[in-house]
Amino acid sequence: MPRVGIVGWGVYIPRFRISTKEIARVWGDDPLRIKDLYWVEERSVGGPDEDAVTMAVEASRNALRRAGIDAGELGSVFVGTESKPYAVKPIASILIDALGMKKQSFAVDMEFACKAGSDAIVNATGLVKSGLIKYGLAVGVDHSHGEPGEHLDYTVSGGAAAYIIGSDNVVAEIEHIYAYNSDTPDFWRRDGMPYAVHGESFTGEPAYFRHIINAAKTLMEATGLKPSDFDYVVFHQPNARFPIRAAQMLGIPLEKVKLGIVVDRIGNTYNGAVLIGLANILENAKPGSRILMVSFGSGAGSNAFSLVTTDLLPERVGRARTVSYYLGNKSYIDYALYLRFRNLIRIIQ
Repeated sequence: MPRVGIVGWGVYIPRFRISTKEIARVWGDDPLRIKDLYWVEERSVGGPDEDAVTMAVEASRNALRRAGIDAGELGSVFVGTESKPYAVKPIASILIDALGMKKQSFAVDMEFACKAGSDAIVNATGLVKSGLIKYGLAVGVDHSHGEPGEHLDYTVSGGAAAYIIGSDNVVAEIEHIYAYNSDTPDFWRRDGMPYAVHGESFTGEPAYFRHIINAAKTLMEATGLKPSDFDYVVFHQPNARFPIRAAQMLGIPLEKVKLGIVVDRIGNTYNGAVLIGLANILENAKPGSRILMVSFGSGAGSNAFSLVTTDLLPERVGRARTVSYYLGNKSYIDYALYLRFRNLIRIIQ
């Protein structure tokens, strides 16, 4: 069976930022308490002309540049998101025309809270392994917002990551994939509701940690791999505290996790979160590095991946804008401008 893995990757993070200090100022919260609670300094905010579609397009173009292939060679596009601009209209079909893909490509939007972006990689991997397509595009993107003044208001943000999966010129082989899912109602938004709701007591132990830990353990038990076999580890990051604690629970040293944590500088990009963290690792890792990636989606489920980088990795990094570029390219806005950008101010006539 041919070696299947990542051929190209790309990210997009909006340049606008709002600091958690600014949000705390507006709502009268103690900024030190907020920092201690979430470990998030600031979060990215899409401009008035940006949404999940525009972010997905930019990330995908960066992925194509790194892969060095034409969009016409892609045979599928799967988009994981929970913030589509249309209630009934996919992002995937827009990407087909925006990128110049073949009309015969498989195209689907997927939803499983913040896990669907990693599910997109699973699907693309399966299609490539089956020989049905040569290359597949997997995108994780969100441009979310929380209820003003509520705790998600301090962490949710916007960003996208795109991965091209194939069997030629692979920069990171996907060795193993394992899943862990259950009906755990920790987070939801009913149809017509403007904001998501947390099942507070379910958020940590029954949801995030149970699924992250069990998915990682399932992969390691099935493959014989141990935490010491991984050079880098990246977990879904709703805040900066959770992935560090998950690493401690699995006996993984902090130095293996630090590179993949970007939530403290851009907030929780939902479906983009773990995939942007993985991109930052790829842009700094050496050939022969083994990476453990574990996604998480409320509801709840996790996918665990083991990847090994190849000698082709270093040459691909400079072909497109990096995570470091986007982290440094920023402009701060205040809370009033944030509300305007996110269309959270309504004029009543």
